Amino acid sequence: MSDLLHDCLFLKAARCEPTPRVPMWIMRQAGRYMKEYREVRSKVTFLELCKRPDLATEVTVTAQRVLEVDAAILFADLLPILEPMGFDLEYAQGEGPVIHNPLKSAADVDRVRTLENLDSMHFVFDTVRQCRRELPADIPLLGFAGAPFTLASYVIEGAGSRSYVRTKTLMHSDRAAWGVLMERLIESLERYLKAQIEAGCQAVQVFDSWAGCLSPRDYAEYVQPYTKRLIAAVSPHAPVINFVTGNPALLGLQAEAGGQVIGIDWRSDLADVRRQLGPKRAVQGNLDPVTLFGPQDQLKRQVKSVLESGRGPGHIFNLGHGVLPETPEDNVKALVHMVRELSAV
Repeated sequence: MSDLLHDCLFLKAARCEPTPRVPMWIMRQAGRYMKEYREVRSKVTFLELCKRPDLATEVTVTAQRVLEVDAAILFADLLPILEPMGFDLEYAQGEGPVIHNPLKSAADVDRVRTLENLDSMHFVFDTVRQCRRELPADIPLLGFAGAPFTLASYVIEGAGSRSYVRTKTLMHSDRAAWGVLMERLIESLERYLKAQIEAGCQAVQVFDSWAGCLSPRDYAEYVQPYTKRLIAAVSPHAPVINFVTGNPALLGLQAEAGGQVIGIDWRSDLADVRRQLGPKRAVQGNLDPVTLFGPQDQLKRQVKSVLESGRGPGHIFNLGHGVLPETPEDNVKALVHMVRELSAV
């Protein structure tokens, strides 16, 4: 890694080193709120965009340049890794991702294939390499993957869910089948994330977007051991952001699962989180994305509040989740400038 990247604001904050201002990036940085993204997306389907390294690079690099944020996030999606593992994935218009052959019984777990060969995911690594060539020398590129529980929920439910009935039923009723599924996921995800790092990512985020549906007891028993093993395997190669959304009661267990950076959503009090984690653990977050819909004077007050709560080395400013598609683009740009201005030492 070059000195420029090693000493960039994001990686210094991830190491809890002092920075002249708080670094920031935004989840779903390249998205439908942005004019340049919509222009590219109008020409191809979402999955085609993910699988075209030239276009995926264009939207990744453009988002970083237009917003002037301190890190680029690879344009990709959590779910294409499931295709070579044996799942029929479709992004249905207006419905989001759909898996047409979900796991309907414990016996179905036997047909899940561990991702031994990464050739089928070459488009992701090609995009990483091209992004790294095109990004400024001091801007890190972040890779990512879904956490084992979140991906397990997708392949069991077949789509999004509010209750996760099928996932929790399998989890509670057949511990052996659950264990096999999670083992195959973490083996595949470990290879996938390490390959992203090898191709040129400076850090990776593990998204447990659906773990918030769990009680602390269930998270500790059925999920945390697998997430912990995944993060432990990847962390020696690059910083890992461990992001969980939807349930502040999981914070202590989330932190025990590992990650140089703990990503939190807006449901947690950032100052309390910083006190709980201590000065040697970086925290990422945690502005409510809906705040971006209000007037900019109100937005500025909210930004000040987050910065005050996150005071000290080791804070990476972000939203508590991704930018919503209808968000006014001018407000997103204004947010970046507010964080720069208000956090400067």
